[in-house]
Amino acid sequence: MDSDLFDQTRPAVAPMSEAERLDWLRLIRSRRVGPVTFHRLIAEHGSATAALAALPAIAHAAGVETYAICPLEVVRHEMSQARIAGAQMICWGEAAYPEALYDLADAPPVLWALGDISMLNRPSVAMVGARNASSLGLRMATRLAETLGEVGFVVVSGLARGIDAAAHKAALSLGTIAVQAGGVDVIYPEENAALAKDIAAKGCRISEQPMGMAPQARHFPLRNRLVSGLARAVVVVEAAARSGSLITAQNALDQGREVLAVPGHPFDARAAGCNMLIRDGATLVRNSSDVIEAIGTGMPALRAAPARAIPPRVERATPAPALPGLVPARRSLADISTLHSQILARLGPSPMAEDQLIRDLAMPPSRLTPELLTLELEGKVLRQAGGLLSRVG
Repeated sequence: MDSDLFDQTRPAVAPMSEAERLDWLRLIRSRRVGPVTFHRLIAEHGSATAALAALPAIAHAAGVETYAICPLEVVRHEMSQARIAGAQMICWGEAAYPEALYDLADAPPVLWALGDISMLNRPSVAMVGARNASSLGLRMATRLAETLGEVGFVVVSGLARGIDAAAHKAALSLGTIAVQAGGVDVIYPEENAALAKDIAAKGCRISEQPMGMAPQARHFPLRNRLVSGLARAVVVVEAAARSGSLITAQNALDQGREVLAVPGHPFDARAAGCNMLIRDGATLVRNSSDVIEAIGTGMPALRAAPARAIPPRVERATPAPALPGLVPARRSLADISTLHSQILARLGPSPMAEDQLIRDLAMPPSRLTPELLTLELEGKVLRQAGGLLSRVG
């Protein structure tokens, strides 16, 4: 994880020799060095070799005693594992590095890739959704992936079960990229082993994690930012009100990508997240034509591939664009989560009048009613006759 020793980032210079590549890997695998810190260290010291030499002193100045950089033997072993798996190392600034990721402040310095790496620089659309997807959701994901692939888009997803797997399968012969939470040689979930093998043969699998790394909970949000970062837009097919798919959608918004969602029945909890996104301004998707109309048929101009010299830091003149059509009072997912906690804290097993709840929370009905419906669909709130509410469980 990045330390707070550095307050800005600058693009790094791609390594040229094998020794430089080893040092890049040592630097990013060293403790407290994440992508933001990595780029800053390279910009300040000129090379990974110099940054590695300076790192213990920097850590000591920050109060970290007995700091040790990643041993050379560790990264040699990782490279050996990559050769066995047939994975390619792609460094920031190299020709094969995805141009779309240059738009990210925390772009991975190193990616491991299996398969056709040319797909990393083709126009892409990300598709995400529920792991326990409905039959209708799976059919929708399949149809969208097929038709988007037919017009030239690569379909990006996270190799999870459900919507992710359906999208990968449908786009397999047309172009698909799987972004993995663990090492590129570690398949999760195991049920997608055959699909992962097919993607390596016909598409591309990538990961920023070390070879052999089993995915952990903290890796999935990191994976999600790359799923959205690679694509021009993120299409959410099915998602609960609290799900990783909504994290990916938020990443897309922060990265200036389009967010689109497939609507679902209000009584299906798997559609609650999509319906929330549409309510808050995401583009409603009925078919691939809606996606193409929203984003066009090609990628917009992103940051150009870097030159061999360190370019100056580029500051955004304006914040990343918001979703079209957002109402002024749009709340963040964190705000919504806090409100849900407040509602559930007030309710108990004994029925309570909805009017009383509104008075207790001192909130307008227009704000509270939609969240009560969401909690009701999630099975956390029970609505009874006479406008009475109670908490379930």
